[in-house]
Amino acid sequence: MKNIKLFISLLLIGWQINYVYGRSVRERININRDWRYQENDPQGVDSALHYTRLKSYLLPCANDFILFGKNHIRPKGNPGSEVAYVKPDFDDSNWRQLNLPHDWAIEGPFNIDYDGATGKLPYWGIRWYRKTIDLPQEDEGKQIYLDIDGAMSYASVWCNGNYVGGWPYGYTSFRLDLTPYLKAGQRNVLAIRLDNPNDASRWYPGGGIYRNVWLVKTSPVHVSQWGAFVRNVNVTKEKATMEMSVRMENHTNKDARVGVQTSVYLQDKNGMPVGKEVADFRNEEIIVRKKSKITTAARFCVKNPQLWDIDAPDCYVAISRIMVGGKEIDRYETSFGIRNAEFTLENGFMLNGRKVPIKGVCMHHDLGALGAAFNIVAAERQLRIMKEMGANAIRTSHNPPAPELVALCDRMGFLMQLELADAWRKGKRKNDYSVLFDDWSEADMRSLVRHYRNHPSVIMWSLGNEVPDQSTDTGVEIAHKLTAYSHDEDPTRPTSYGCNRGDIAYREIVNHVDVFGQNYHQKLYGDFLKQNPTRRYHASETSSATSSRGEYFFPVNTRASDNRANFQLSSYDMKTVGWGCMPEDEFAMLEKYPSMSGEFVWTGFDYLGEPTPYNEDLTNLLNFSDPKDREKAKKELDALGKIKSPSRSSYFGIVDLCGFPKDRYYCYKSYWRPDVPTVHILPHWNWENRIGEITPVYVYTSGDAVELFLNGKSLGRKEKSHAYDRLKWMDVRYEPGTLKAVAYKNGEKWAEETKETTGKPARIQVTPEKNTLKADGSDLSFVRVAVVDAKGRMVPRANNYLKFSVSGPAEIIATDNGDATDLTSFQSLERKAYNGMALVILRSIYQKTGKVVLKIEMKGLPRQKITLNAE
Repeated sequence: MKNIKLFISLLLIGWQINYVYGRSVRERININRDWRYQENDPQGVDSALHYTRLKSYLLPCANDFILFGKNHIRPKGNPGSEVAYVKPDFDDSNWRQLNLPHDWAIEGPFNIDYDGATGKLPYWGIRWYRKTIDLPQEDEGKQIYLDIDGAMSYASVWCNGNYVGGWPYGYTSFRLDLTPYLKAGQRNVLAIRLDNPNDASRWYPGGGIYRNVWLVKTSPVHVSQWGAFVRNVNVTKEKATMEMSVRMENHTNKDARVGVQTSVYLQDKNGMPVGKEVADFRNEEIIVRKKSKITTAARFCVKNPQLWDIDAPDCYVAISRIMVGGKEIDRYETSFGIRNAEFTLENGFMLNGRKVPIKGVCMHHDLGALGAAFNIVAAERQLRIMKEMGANAIRTSHNPPAPELVALCDRMGFLMQLELADAWRKGKRKNDYSVLFDDWSEADMRSLVRHYRNHPSVIMWSLGNEVPDQSTDTGVEIAHKLTAYSHDEDPTRPTSYGCNRGDIAYREIVNHVDVFGQNYHQKLYGDFLKQNPTRRYHASETSSATSSRGEYFFPVNTRASDNRANFQLSSYDMKTVGWGCMPEDEFAMLEKYPSMSGEFVWTGFDYLGEPTPYNEDLTNLLNFSDPKDREKAKKELDALGKIKSPSRSSYFGIVDLCGFPKDRYYCYKSYWRPDVPTVHILPHWNWENRIGEITPVYVYTSGDAVELFLNGKSLGRKEKSHAYDRLKWMDVRYEPGTLKAVAYKNGEKWAEETKETTGKPARIQVTPEKNTLKADGSDLSFVRVAVVDAKGRMVPRANNYLKFSVSGPAEIIATDNGDATDLTSFQSLERKAYNGMALVILRSIYQKTGKVVLKIEMKGLPRQKITLNAE
């Protein structure tokens, strides 16, 4: 009888574990494919779904991230249930079918009458997305969530006609609980509405569900979203003592006795555990009360840890098994790195005990011709180009990033500053983040930190950028609160802030962030340090140099009006915007004040929108201190009359929108990578209309001296006084032929480059960055197209029309040329070359394999084609 009772008892325990707590470990399923898409609301909806009407239903979605304020109680009701688009039986077969991530605005068309600050693209408006999900019957009893990594903006979600919730800030990743609304074994319908307001951004924000979307299935007792946190306790080369906290939640009506068993492994570049476990530990069993959450913590040690570093970005993964009654009901993986990072008063930033100057770039979230729609291949390409230049850090300006970007920086060895927003309570645009700040800033700040606090690449949290509140007492209070939220979530990393006020360091706000960020004002670094000697600093935004790839204007001098023409800016790099400085001026100040930690240059890549100085009304052309410049600009404006600026993208980038390096790229590479042989000549040497005229020649080099030759005749040898110097030959008279620069270092030949006068365009040169595509529907190949002469030399002023076509299992998803004034659609299959080059972006087709043939045609020249493989 006792054995029978024991058997029945075990059966009951098994039943409880299987049917109350769930039968299997978690699944995380990408659901990007096969969505339906439609513009605008159906007729008659009017303002019923506006944020002001839905706000009380949306705010409770933030409750998990509100610890200092009051939680919100959701009102009764089902808003929007009467709208046809949310109903599960609505016929959406006539809607457009597409895959995510998706940015509707990049499809354009460009309109010269639109605001250049946001790229002259239509990012505003209302859009709907719908998707059918078939859940198997075995999902009965599971907890099921919808994770959206980014939706621009004011997202609202319905499931089977029921309003679930949403999130208004378009850059925040968020989770919604679908469990009460889904039906296992049946067809389920998601409907998502976005309402992207106009006048909401100072740059191109994009529009749509522009990042990845996931369906997460778990046991009702499981680890919370971003619920594990691994932090350093004490790290040496011999042993790392770490602490790991795990937050669990119980959605059942019964208390659960839960144990956590964790194994730690080294992690490969694909995020997979490798080798034997390096640590294994258990938390004490705890009781997770019904309908509640609780956090447990334990310490563990890793012997001889492989420290994460920019040159050796080694990561670990902790695999936590959640156990109830001896059965695993959830499994949660946490990637992390072991490293010591510190901002010091005397030596700036220290990583693992050594000084590491921050060589950073600011990056907006768009991917050029691809728009805001995230693609990991494109993001990795951007990072690769920056790393080749010598950059070791990324500032996500001015918003939270895509999760995959942070993971890439972990893997590729970049430091990161992650930023919350561009505005606090006072706005810069009518509908920017200031509209949301009071209600959402705690949740958005905590979400940002909780999401990314395990990533070793992340070294600080930026509370904001150049906010108007910075000079007010309210701003001081806000900085204090945001820092408190950050420290509460993650006590291991400092907060920062990007300040553009020259006098602000004397105000109280400097004491309410951990590492104060100076945007420009490099001449005042010494004053800041004297006035606030106990504060730590970094140059959070620098230079703002502007140029157009391959454009050179004469005469060459520092007068701003002589460095622009035809809505382009000279690549002689002799003038920046009024608040900025040339790269070498910033280098000099950072060498003088090493406690500044380093810099984040504005910007690594050109980006969509903000085409300073050719913004919408052109009146900024008059903002010159030199009266001669102002008079010349006035005449230029009078000549333009009512002509609007065509510029749709920035001129700040060290590389252009295509990722093609500008001349400034070699300035940074020469200084940031002194051990890599580099020499770069500018300008090009095709000046048939300038024979005999003064045509200055500049050289960037990582050497310490350069001798310049023109047609074999030496024009003299020049030596650098500082590592950051550019070398100049100001009196060179143009004659066709060959320029050659020979660089020396420590008296030995170091590097060599030539620039030759080319012939006329003779053929098309096509160079894919890779020849094989994965047939996953998202892999990309970036193809450089150059117009070259008979000897294969790029013709530097060629602007011939090119036509593109592709056959086989791939599609052309974008073309570009890096010209900020080109309003040709990014989806166009015809485009001019710009200063000799253009770009074609190919994307694989899902589950289609075979040969891909790309053809390029140009009038009067032989057609060119290349073959790639999709597999």
